[in-house]
Amino acid sequence: MTCSHLDTIRPVTPSAAGCEDCLRTGSWWVHLRLCRTCGHVGCCDDSPNRHARAHFQTTGHPIIEGYDPPEGWGWCYVDQQGVDIGAPTPYPGPIPRFV
Repeated sequence: MTCSHLDTIRPVTPSAAGCEDCLRTGSWWVHLRLCRTCGHVGCCDDSPNRHARAHFQTTGHPIIEGYDPPEGWGWCYVDQQGVDIGAPTPYPGPIPRFV
């Protein structure tokens, strides 16, 4: 099966130097995920608040990139499969995971 959302992958500017929602609330994260539709930086599903998934559920933006450090992989929430994102988005790191 081929992901049907590859056309949503865009070059993006990261929205924050960490999970933007955790930074706002003073929470912490395990790993970062970058929305490849709009650049929202959220925390992974292993993090307490799962902000990347919450962003997908709110916006419908389907594809994320493993982002800290750039891991070179993408994931489509809708099709539940890995996708080729091309060149990883540059990461400004290191940034603290625990605020």
